[in-house]
Amino acid sequence: MPDANAAKRAAVVLCLGATLAAAACKPREAAPPPVDAQPVTPVAAPPAPSQTPLTPLGRADLITAARDAASTFAAGQAPAAPDPLAGRRFALNLAFGCAGPQPPLAEDDAGDGLPRWSWGPDRKTIQITLAPGDWKPSALVAGPPADWEAVEGLWVERPWTSVDGCPGAAADRPAGDSTAPSPQTLGLAAVFEADGSRLKRRNGRAYAYTVRGEGEAPAAAPVNGYRLVLEGRFAAWPSGQTLRCRAAGPDQRPVCIAAVQLDRIAFTTADGVQLSEWRPNG
Repeated sequence: MPDANAAKRAAVVLCLGATLAAAACKPREAAPPPVDAQPVTPVAAPPAPSQTPLTPLGRADLITAARDAASTFAAGQAPAAPDPLAGRRFALNLAFGCAGPQPPLAEDDAGDGLPRWSWGPDRKTIQITLAPGDWKPSALVAGPPADWEAVEGLWVERPWTSVDGCPGAAADRPAGDSTAPSPQTLGLAAVFEADGSRLKRRNGRAYAYTVRGEGEAPAAAPVNGYRLVLEGRFAAWPSGQTLRCRAAGPDQRPVCIAAVQLDRIAFTTADGVQLSEWRPNG
């Protein structure tokens, strides 16, 4: 008698074979088309923050710093450190000759550090001069650093006003008061270091320029004087401070001197037309 289990196994094998055959005959589904890769746009790194160059300091900045330095000195206090003025660039536009001509300095006179204009021979030309003072041996620059080979002194007139240009106030003096200018109390010590170029140093010679008229006509007197342009960088005294103040007594206004390195000195008209320039450290 045939084995019933064997018959069942044979039937299962036949069914399984038929199933596999049917699956093999079915058409395969097409693979989905490849998706085009999208180009990846690189994300640019944010730009580094740019450092805007600092605007050169002007007359108002210098006047404010000198006022604070004088007040600190008079109070017997120590100045703040580090000095924010040291290393900063400056551009000063100093009016002079507003009240008219002045007598020129004699050739053997020591430089007084003040610009002036005066009439030339026969009043046909105008002589503009600036004779810096030799301040290295003076009490104003006592104890300079060893590498300061020369120090030329210049004064900033009318340090009580922070406004550029000629003064506009009318004279209004009490009876008996002198009209002579007040003593100078704010100066610039132009430093020349030992390892710097000596080619363009003045060595005691004045900065000078001659204004001539058109053709044969004499030069015309300036309206609102002339301008002395000073550009450079604030230096520092051995203390690390740009301004150093001194006074002979507690009831006298301190005299404050700023250490500077000059890059450009120029004479201009009141409306900014350049007449002449020098570059002492150029």
